[in-house]
Amino acid sequence: MDFAQFQQAPVSVPTEHHSHGNRWDPYVDNGGTSLAIAGEDFVVVASDTRQSNGYSINSRYSPKAFELSNGSVLATTGYHADALKLVEHIEQRAQLYFHKHDRAMNVSAMAQMLSGILYSKRFFPYYVFPILSGLDAKGKGAVYTYDPVGNMERVNYQAYGSASALVQPFLDSQVGFKNQRNADPSRLLERPQAVKLAIDAFTGATERDIHTGDWLDLFIIDQDGIHQTKRELKHD
Repeated sequence: MDFAQFQQAPVSVPTEHHSHGNRWDPYVDNGGTSLAIAGEDFVVVASDTRQSNGYSINSRYSPKAFELSNGSVLATTGYHADALKLVEHIEQRAQLYFHKHDRAMNVSAMAQMLSGILYSKRFFPYYVFPILSGLDAKGKGAVYTYDPVGNMERVNYQAYGSASALVQPFLDSQVGFKNQRNADPSRLLERPQAVKLAIDAFTGATERDIHTGDWLDLFIIDQDGIHQTKRELKHD
């Protein structure tokens, strides 16, 4: 008897293949970095302008920081389309407040309102990590940070975005004076120091993060208003 008669053909086990390559996703991380540093009577806000999707650059000048009608600045990272919609929502609410009370909303009230807006969208949230900056009722620099569902905290400095893992430790050391002997962690920087550190932070970040670069929008908020300048960053 031929032994080949007893050899079985290879058994093909059906397998289920899942392809997620073309699956639609309502959220996109468009990269980039934003930071804010509060001083005694000012706030420095900085954001790069590169908008990317993976390894593709959609735009080299797509601002992430927006001047609001009440004299504050909202810096964002995450999904750029959601950031634009959030700014539109905030401005609509701010205009309603102005027409109802005949005065602009202060930054503390806007910070609370922004928390409520984000929380109201918690089941399908804005994919945005906002930093709201301005001067409080006492004229002191105020920085409010959020997660996408509205958790809010007032801080002296913060960095969000694709290079935040590089920038935040730098700010912890140079602005927060963390892990330094004989340093006063409550000491606030002077304006020239804060501006220089913001520029240095982005100069270093562009060396390591491909999603941060092109141009730097720099805002200084003080009693005289908002002063904006633009600086060039790496374009590669």
